[in-house]
Amino acid sequence: MKVTKAVRRLAALLAPVMLLLAGCTDNMAVLDPKGPIAAQQRDLMIISTILCCIVVVPVLLLTAFIVWRYRDREGRKAAYTPRWEHSFKLEAIWWGIPIVIILILAVITVKGTYALEPSKPLESAQKPLTVQVTSLNWKWLFQYPEQGIATVNELKIPQGVPVRFEITADSPMNSFWIPQLGGQMYAMSGMAMTLYLQADEAGEYWGSGANFTGTHFSSMYFDVESTTQTEFDQWVKEVQAKSPALTSEGYKQLAQPSTEQKLTFSSFPEGLFERTVTKYASGHHHSPQLKEQEPADSKTPKPASHSGHSAEEHQ
Repeated sequence: MKVTKAVRRLAALLAPVMLLLAGCTDNMAVLDPKGPIAAQQRDLMIISTILCCIVVVPVLLLTAFIVWRYRDREGRKAAYTPRWEHSFKLEAIWWGIPIVIILILAVITVKGTYALEPSKPLESAQKPLTVQVTSLNWKWLFQYPEQGIATVNELKIPQGVPVRFEITADSPMNSFWIPQLGGQMYAMSGMAMTLYLQADEAGEYWGSGANFTGTHFSSMYFDVESTTQTEFDQWVKEVQAKSPALTSEGYKQLAQPSTEQKLTFSSFPEGLFERTVTKYASGHHHSPQLKEQEPADSKTPKPASHSGHSAEEHQ
């Protein structure tokens, strides 16, 4: 009988934890980073969670203990003492510890926000690869301006090379996200957002649109493959030699609401990304703060500043 009661009490204590874990999956991509940005975000999430648990776990355990220990039950003979003295020590503990933790979290969050500014170039001896990303209904168009090729729902990048994503939308606002490489960045019409990411390991990763954009928003995912520089160059040559060109009329058809499989194009109309941005840009004002980070010969619209490399947004 005693064992049965103990099991019931333990089950009651573990029930909230089991409910929280019910939504977890075996593959938690954000906790398996494959690049420097995602690794810093993972560390920030873990540190923040541990600091919060210093307060939350004792409170939950004490709440359960107090409810059980001081429950009303038959035969209780404990003295009823509604009047008790103020304890400065106890007040200092249960107010002081949370205040200190909040201050520590504030410092960590501010430092992390500045360190993970999405438009900040990554330190590397390698020249960044520029990829122009356009969110369409319900697909992703990737343009490689330096290589002159384009793809749909397929992104290939060389291992260990910083990638400078220039992100916009020719459809409702979406959110560009590769969990194992870094946090989310909004794709908005009339805006060209900048996001730097890097894959430190060769492999295949999963990318998606993280915003609700209508009927087939769940199909807005894409494959990301990190390869060696040699393999990447070979893939570029194959696309240039074997794939059809993306024409202006072809882009108009592609921009129509539909779902698409992987597509590759050997070329695309010059200035396509810029025209996509500017045709919606009349009511937007782009921040001049990032002009120094643009290459002198770049034809890309100056991207707006956005702090999205935090634990949540560049998350």
